[in-house]
Amino acid sequence: MSKPRIHLIATGGTIAGVSASATDTTAYRAGSLTAQALLDTVPPLAELAELSVEQLYNLDSKDMSPQHWLGLARAARAALERDEVDGVVITHGTDTLEESAFFLDLVLPPGKPVVFTCAMRPSSALSADGPMNLYGAVAVACSAEAAGLGVLVVSNDRIHTAREATKAHPQALDAFVSPDTGPLGWARPPTFLHRPVRGAARAIELDAIDALPQVEILTVAAGSSPRLLNACIGTGARGIILALPGNSSLPQSWEAALAAARAAGCSVLVASRTGADPLALTPLKARVRLITTLLDEE
Repeated sequence: MSKPRIHLIATGGTIAGVSASATDTTAYRAGSLTAQALLDTVPPLAELAELSVEQLYNLDSKDMSPQHWLGLARAARAALERDEVDGVVITHGTDTLEESAFFLDLVLPPGKPVVFTCAMRPSSALSADGPMNLYGAVAVACSAEAAGLGVLVVSNDRIHTAREATKAHPQALDAFVSPDTGPLGWARPPTFLHRPVRGAARAIELDAIDALPQVEILTVAAGSSPRLLNACIGTGARGIILALPGNSSLPQSWEAALAAARAAGCSVLVASRTGADPLALTPLKARVRLITTLLDEE
């Protein structure tokens, strides 16, 4: 039987990072290796799949922007539309992976597997985690069970959904968690413990879009000034996420400013800054959702 055909899209990140010292896991240059060089570090991948590669970006993911999301979504969709591609794997830096993955989850058509992976240690480090993460991601993308589950994230042998995946630690290998549901399963071999709870999936036509709507996040702390809302609107924001204390509790001092912002045509949504609510999105994910919602209104 022929092996699954997986298309790798590389965007840089720590997984492609290189440091001068094998014991240095912080002072490295992200995005130093090419997509092909990444594949060359994991020879057993050839036993899993026939692989094609695409070097889309070579960024530190802290520099990823919504404009990059558009390019990434278009590249992934183009690959998925090819009959000879059975699934897509995307390598990405960890800092903003959860945002990019959720954007693709919202705009790509359901069907063939799309799997993000990453690393917490650069490729040059002792016990680098990138090679095994990449192997696990390809294994998941080859799995028939991964089809139709939306965009997935593989890190530290765990499978997460794009909706739930959250970076919860700046350095630990198990930095990614799914706070409310737990991981979807395990990557080696691909084992799915439960089915994700997903909303109605729909693809958004991206070809005619030049830029995504500007949406900002404001974290509201004790005594934060409601004038921050006006400042965001003044920069051209079409939407604002308020990351509020506790159960998305809006301070009384913000009520008038919120009403004025909405009256001015700015979409303002609230979220809990705790990031732990099984019925709602984290502020980061709420921002991505609002961006796609505003696209639908254009």
